[in-house]
Amino acid sequence: MLRIRLTRGGAKQRPFYRIVVADSRAPRDGRFIEKLGSYNPMLPRDHADRLVIKEERVKYWLGIGAQPSDRVARFLGITGIAPAPAQAEQTKQAAPKKKAQDRAAEKAKAAAAAASAEG
Repeated sequence: MLRIRLTRGGAKQRPFYRIVVADSRAPRDGRFIEKLGSYNPMLPRDHADRLVIKEERVKYWLGIGAQPSDRVARFLGITGIAPAPAQAEQTKQAAPKKKAQDRAAEKAKAAAAAASAEG
């Protein structure tokens, strides 16, 4: 199965990524079929060279059946080459665990008892 994905390059603390078509079984930074673009997260968001994609070649590979990785699919949605993937909704806060609920209930009881003793 073909994947359109990122391969990492650059130095430590200075990442640089190439957007490539590779077999899904190939190592992340290993053999690839074709380079389709690049992504440099070190550049500002509005810089022209931050995300460079060969649009025609990406469309060709998508037409053949290559599947983009999650990050590349987001890039393709930003550039308008493919529809943007649906964003998973993030929960604002996870429900507290049982022990935390018990502690909160005890604290509320203590506060209520203190308030009734004063009044």
